[in-house]
Amino acid sequence: MNSLILREATRLLVALMLLFSIFMLLRGHNEPGGGFIGGLIAAIAFALYALATDAQAVRKALRADPRVIAAVGLGLAIGSGFLALLEPAPFLTGQWTTVGDFKAGTPLPFDIGVYLVVVGAVLTIVLGIKEQQADVEDDPVEPEDRR
Repeated sequence: MNSLILREATRLLVALMLLFSIFMLLRGHNEPGGGFIGGLIAAIAFALYALATDAQAVRKALRADPRVIAAVGLGLAIGSGFLALLEPAPFLTGQWTTVGDFKAGTPLPFDIGVYLVVVGAVLTIVLGIKEQQADVEDDPVEPEDRR
């Protein structure tokens, strides 16, 4: 899609959507939100960017393959669950520690892992479709000749 209005609006919208996705990720412990919805918002921001530009621009902005992002997120989510096994507690039981006045726990790394899995999985699909669409548009063979 070659629209000046979409390209310029996307510059602002992507930044706002990514900021909002992080807000949703961080508020998910105590209120509605969390890694899943935050990841969906971030993936939609990058999908909008892909719509306004192309898949290569999104891959350049990400600086990592979406499959790697999903794999790192899965490792982080599972790893946070294994920390409960250090104590005699079931897998994925929240573990908490206090550092000064700050209370840190395993739910945040779990949510960050879910966030990364959702972003990576959705972008793998969206960028794959976008790249396949670009290949079809660039193919000089007419549809009748493909038989």
